[in-house]
Amino acid sequence: MVGSNFGIIYSGSAGSGQGNAGTSSNVGQGGSNLGATVERERSSAPGSHLSDFMLQLEDYTPLIPDTVTSHYLNMGGFHADDKRIVRLVSLAAQKYISDVIDDALQHSKARTHMQNSNTPGGSKAKDRKFTLTMEDLQQALADYGVNVRKMDYSQ
Repeated sequence: MVGSNFGIIYSGSAGSGQGNAGTSSNVGQGGSNLGATVERERSSAPGSHLSDFMLQLEDYTPLIPDTVTSHYLNMGGFHADDKRIVRLVSLAAQKYISDVIDDALQHSKARTHMQNSNTPGGSKAKDRKFTLTMEDLQQALADYGVNVRKMDYSQ
């Protein structure tokens, strides 16, 4: 699969499941771990996941360059000065492309399996290389509501 988590790493403190059980013992120890306790409580706040994600977007470089995304956003009438918004759109486009290509791969595997099962003595190689064909891509995009047709070259 092409980049399932896109390199974004979430901190383990937010989902550690410790809750507030360790807060009273940390305060009673003279405040030595008070900073960690406050940080744990802040990271479990409802909006902290979004703010952490937006901070991680500043360091992340998506496959689609910011200039390309900005160009198409500007063509659509959206002018964004914040690079995090542009990277968020780039990340969404990257996820969409990844899903379409993954679906096209599944269509290709199904088509290849059907061709091999119909022929006697079909190839059973596990290390088979797949080629992205227009037919597979057309079927995958049809699942997302995008109609793709071949151009008529006779015009």
